[in-house]
Order: sequence, then C-alpha cells, then structure tokens
Amino acid sequence: MNYYINQTINIHTLRVDGVTNSSVLQIGSSGVIKALANLYNTGDFVEPAPEIDEPVAPTPVIPLAPPAGAMPPVSP
Repeated sequence: MNYYINQTINIHTLRVDGVTNSSVLQIGSSGVIKALANLYNTGDFVEPAPEIDEPVAPTPVIPLAPPAGAMPPVSP
C-alpha cells in the first residue's frame, strides 16, 4: 500500500542541544530510515594510539574570583 503525504511545515525556532553518531532528527514523515555508519581512517594511522598518562585536572589560565558569599581566606 502506498501513501502520498503532502505537508507544509513552518519552523520558527529549532534548538538542538546535542547530536551524536546515532542521532536522528526527523521533521515530518519518513517512509524508511536506514542505519548507516561510516568509519574512516583520515589520518592514515597504522597502529593504535599510545596509552595516555593519568589525567590531570586543568587549572584556569586566569585566576577565578571566589563565589559570591564565600568566606575570604584566613591569614595566619
């Protein structure tokens, strides 16, 4: 059975917070959505990446002010 769908869609604002590899954003009707995944070695790598060292918490480049209402540091 075939359906013919005629739609008019007006979108004034569309906010997308995140898109991942398996996301589907559908507006309107879709007959069939087929899965597709393409993985490419764009850097021509021939071996796995080296193991990373233990992660280090980044420090801000610009000193940050204490939060509002925080107690000032006590001097000895």
